Amino acid sequence: MDKDLIPIGKMASINHVSIATLRLYDRMGLLKPRFVDGQTNYRYYGIEQNSRLDLIAYMKELDMSLSEIKAVLDSKDLALIEAILIKKNEQMYHQIRDLKLRQDAVERSIRSIEEFRKSPTPGIPNLQFIDRRYVFKKKCKSNFYEGNLSDYEKALLEFRNELIASGFSYIHTYNVGTSVEAKDFLSLSLRAKDIFIFVESQLYKERKDIEIVESGMYACIYGEGYDSEKSCAEELLSFCSRMGWKVIGDYICEVLTEVNLFDEKQRSMYLRIQVPVAFE
Repeated sequence: MDKDLIPIGKMASINHVSIATLRLYDRMGLLKPRFVDGQTNYRYYGIEQNSRLDLIAYMKELDMSLSEIKAVLDSKDLALIEAILIKKNEQMYHQIRDLKLRQDAVERSIRSIEEFRKSPTPGIPNLQFIDRRYVFKKKCKSNFYEGNLSDYEKALLEFRNELIASGFSYIHTYNVGTSVEAKDFLSLSLRAKDIFIFVESQLYKERKDIEIVESGMYACIYGEGYDSEKSCAEELLSFCSRMGWKVIGDYICEVLTEVNLFDEKQRSMYLRIQVPVAFE
């Protein structure tokens, strides 16, 4: 036996893999030892085989399976290696894109929670400038304002399914909004028009099914819980009337956060209700 050969334990140690991994590579034909002791079945490797382990480690970092790696190494085909690398590059692009979209949704949720912590006293109207927003929306198929929280839950469940079918992740459903036409708000006969989510990522904003809610001055009021919305809407309309402001767009009810996070029996929402206004 060549005295320069490296026993399996040391080979594993210097290459930061386990002995079991080297044994697996041997069984799969990925890396055969240079010498196997016939009596002890102990494996020995040559120092030059480190390059093979480096290549295997590199391809594993690309999330290639061991069977894919073996196919590449066995083929000795540069075109095959290039094709696999191109495929892996595309997969990583989509993974990065998906992570970015999820990160944007998480950041919006964080901002919503911060706004909840800093928000004015619930039930007290105020005036705010709200920047341009982007929404993905669907028409409400039923008017849950005529029912109760269960009817809203059914509408929300249906919308979630549509979101996922449209390529959005589940995390986007944390901040949902609904709208009512201005004329229905002015008559306080609330009728659900659209249900929607706000989107942040430029990748989503480029979609053709994303719509814009323009920036402007909004009369706002905060409410605690689903059942508070109608009374808050009444107070908001009264506030606009007292101030002499003209309602110039649809009413929006935005769920900032779910404040009762640990009660599995109910959905306790913190709402920001808003209407765009002009000063007459």
